Amino acid sequence: MNSRKALECPKCGGKELGKGKQNGYGAMYPENKVSMGSVVEFIICTECGFIIESYVKKPEKFKGTLF
Repeated sequence: MNSRKALECPKCGGKELGKGKQNGYGAMYPENKVSMGSVVEFIICTECGFIIESYVKKPEKFKGTLF
């Protein structure tokens, strides 16, 4: 898996980033199967608030949901 770690905000150039999460009713749920879903996590610019990355904490819950 290729991944690059974000080092600065593409919107404002800010270099101080933070991590946040969306939980509870804001969780991501698989479309076609019963599951508790997964917390959505974000990498955020702490200067302008731009969301640089978003991803689910437990991607395995979404296997077999596309077709």
